[in-house]
Amino acid sequence: MGGVPRVVLDLLRNLPKDKFDFTLMLNLYQGELIKDIPADIKLIVVENGKEQMSSNPFIQKIQLVWRRLKLEVYNQFPSILYQLKVPEKYDIEIASSYAEFDMVLNSPNKNSRKIAWFHTDVTYDVNQERAKERVKKMKNFDHVIFCAKHIRNVIEENYNIIYPNSTIVYNAIHTEEIKREASEFEVVYGDIKRPIFCSVGRLHSRKGYHRLINVHSRLIKEGFEHSIVVLGDGEEKNNLMEQINQCEVEKSFKLLGTKINPYPYLNNADYFVLPTRSEAYPLVINEALVLEKPIISTNVGGIPEMINDGVDGILVNDDEEEIYDAIKKVFTQPELLEKIKQNTKDSYKKFDSQKIYNQVIEIFEEEYQIKLENERG
Repeated sequence: MGGVPRVVLDLLRNLPKDKFDFTLMLNLYQGELIKDIPADIKLIVVENGKEQMSSNPFIQKIQLVWRRLKLEVYNQFPSILYQLKVPEKYDIEIASSYAEFDMVLNSPNKNSRKIAWFHTDVTYDVNQERAKERVKKMKNFDHVIFCAKHIRNVIEENYNIIYPNSTIVYNAIHTEEIKREASEFEVVYGDIKRPIFCSVGRLHSRKGYHRLINVHSRLIKEGFEHSIVVLGDGEEKNNLMEQINQCEVEKSFKLLGTKINPYPYLNNADYFVLPTRSEAYPLVINEALVLEKPIISTNVGGIPEMINDGVDGILVNDDEEEIYDAIKKVFTQPELLEKIKQNTKDSYKKFDSQKIYNQVIEIFEEEYQIKLENERG
């Protein structure tokens, strides 16, 4: 469970239960965040995760194929799913990502208000026909919530689609919780040299870690001693490990894997770096601000809505040379980085969680009132 599930869990924890009766539907009961689902939330599980399957590889393979077939049928014919798994009718149904668009739009609850929550910059989708289909489907929802202005803007500009009933709702952030979890244990990085740059993200080609290795290797050869640690896992891990070995930076560029609690690692680093090629609204930027880490990031997606260049971070274009120049400033312009570090002490305060929750409450209440009015005729 990644960024979107974390946003959903946060809303379930913090929206008022005296106003709303929530039910969470999970296609798969698996992931490290399952344990964080609030106990007072009704839960519908469509299919079990791998943890509940047979340990016999042959039997498990059959179970996985059967599970995939059932999920495809449920997605195409939600009435079957609702008949088997969903006993109640709901006032509002929410697709928390594009994966649930068809299921919500084809719901047999014809009178429910349908909300799409969109977190993706579709201009980076390699399958643009699929991207166009998704943004067109969103027009069939009663309300669309975007996690950043940039996400809505790129759709309107690139696909010429306007969503009259749409709202920008930034992802909430909980400063005290982040600080508490950051102090749960101490991370000792051992003999790797400081300054330490930390990055958090999936090991995917889109995240830009290949070029971060190149930048790191180049700076090391120029005599700028430092280390980089990356938290996360993904399909590019083996390729990245091979590149690290080829560049002979095994001692200073570390892939630490996925961490359920990444905050102590980030807290014990000196800087946060995000070399990504595409993002929507990465929560980790806000989390780094809470922990007062100067940020070096590409200016893609909604990141410029989160960071003021030269004030609480350094933003660069989606370019390896600019990433190199920005990291080099840590060594050549220490006064700039010190100023940025001082500014981060207050930067996170611009993200007011309660204001965000109030936005969501207002949207839900308005949609519910529309439903009641429609039923009255």
